[in-house]
Order: sequence, then C-alpha cells, then structure tokens
Amino acid sequence: MKLTRMMPSALAALLFSMTAFAGTTAPFDQKMFDDLAHTGKPVIISVRAPWCPICKVQVPVEDSVMKSDAFKDVTLMTVDFDSQKDILKELNVSKQSAILVYKSGREVGRSIGDKNKDSIETLMKKAI
Repeated sequence: MKLTRMMPSALAALLFSMTAFAGTTAPFDQKMFDDLAHTGKPVIISVRAPWCPICKVQVPVEDSVMKSDAFKDVTLMTVDFDSQKDILKELNVSKQSAILVYKSGREVGRSIGDKNKDSIETLMKKAI
C-alpha cells in the first residue's frame, strides 16, 4: 500500500488519540450545567469576550489543559461577556476574563484577569 493511501487513516488515528481523553468544551447551557452539577461532574466556566486581550491569553491555556487526560471528565463551558448578561448576573461576574471552577455543583475557585499560565492551570486543577 502506498504511503499516500495510508496517511488519511494514520492521520485519523492520530487525531482520535489526541482527543480521546480531552474534556468537553461547550457554550454555557443552564440545563447542562444543572445536570452536570446534579451528577457531581466538574465544570469550569470561562467568561470571554472576543475583544479582550486577557481572554486571548487565557483561551489557549484553557484549551491546552482541557486536552490532558486528567480533564477527560471535566466540562468547560464558555459564556460570551457581551451577549449573555443574564448568565453573568446569575454567576455574579461583572468582568470578562473570569474563570469559575465548580466541583459537585459547588464553586471551589474563581479568578478574574489572570494571565499567568501556571496559576490558571492550578485553578483549573481544583475541578479534579
């Protein structure tokens, strides 16, 4: 078999292996959050804005952490700062670049405006 014929399946296997243990990332949904909290699943909420320079630093860190095996059972939910004001009020968040960590439905950590990779990772690890 030629190498070019093997590449698509090899690439598919590589991509699958890279995401097989990744946690889930989804837009915030109250019902999903309530269901996860009810079952004791960990949730991280990331409040973002496309114009926010701090968010642009945080997002790649969050994405990288969520790809690790330790976070395979964690759900990262994103909230748009500009369009989801009702959710921000419920979460008691007044600024973008907020990261909130929940374990068994209870908030166990929060930060706002953190650009430090190590402290973001440390905060997110509170979920597991």
